[in-house]
Amino acid sequence: MIRLRPVEATFCHVPACSDLERLDAQVAVFGAPHGTPYQPGTPSHAANAPRAVRGALAWYATGREQLDFDCMVPVMGDATVADCGDVPGDLADGAANRAAIAAATRAILAADAVPLLLGGDDSVPIPFIEAFGRAGHDDLTVVQVDAHIDWRDEVDGVMHGFSSTMRRASEMAHVRHMVQIGARGPGSARAQELADARAWGSRIVTARQLHAEGLAPALAAVPEGAHVILAIDVDGIDPSVVPGVILPAFGGLSYQLMLDLIQGVAAKARIVGANFVEYVPERDPTTSGAQAIARLACNVIAAVAGQSSTQQICV
Repeated sequence: MIRLRPVEATFCHVPACSDLERLDAQVAVFGAPHGTPYQPGTPSHAANAPRAVRGALAWYATGREQLDFDCMVPVMGDATVADCGDVPGDLADGAANRAAIAAATRAILAADAVPLLLGGDDSVPIPFIEAFGRAGHDDLTVVQVDAHIDWRDEVDGVMHGFSSTMRRASEMAHVRHMVQIGARGPGSARAQELADARAWGSRIVTARQLHAEGLAPALAAVPEGAHVILAIDVDGIDPSVVPGVILPAFGGLSYQLMLDLIQGVAAKARIVGANFVEYVPERDPTTSGAQAIARLACNVIAAVAGQSSTQQICV
């Protein structure tokens, strides 16, 4: 039995279902506050993000009968959605955290639901993406939004930290394509990491290219009919939209560009999973960033709703 830790307030007030063996929903939201720490025993800078994003929207932004003008369907479409709670974490044991995140993801996929993960830092997508291979998805495209390319092999001997996410994904046999959008400014990458990413075949669309040419190059790189994981590090979004990150980088994606990306991917491919990571609520005193993330997550759910439908939440 895989049971996550229940939360006091669910995402947008959707029903709770922490027992994954009883899950019957189209989309399953769950949180992973802790991934692989660079310093064991130190809480993640984004540990409080899942709770903050869950509680960000007021009733008028979550009413399921109301039209959402971002996607021109009722809020979250007609998707059945459950909030499965949080993956329990251990501040000192990254391997245990990775195993728990992967197990929860596999259980959600086994229930034929689309997992939507709220991190946590950008180390939590590593086991999230890995779980798809063990669940039988053998041809995945990762569409990443991030100010950084995350291709470091290791940092201070840690190979599963938040600077290595896409490098580890590239080593997974079931990840066949990668589109990385929004890179800008300095980060942990060096010239060699960029060369490695391109040599593997990642299609990198920098923020400058994006603003010059629009989303067309990024969307063109997504194979028609692909199964896509949206890997959204929120520092890829401009800090005017999401200010609460550890390394603000100017010139990121606007809220409207994010909507166009989500809907553009959904128009030519199938979204099979999504994650939002790296939000730091302590650096967002007005909670505007949490609201933006929650609204984007609602739009991902609405996009998934257009792919198929189910009727029940928990049985």
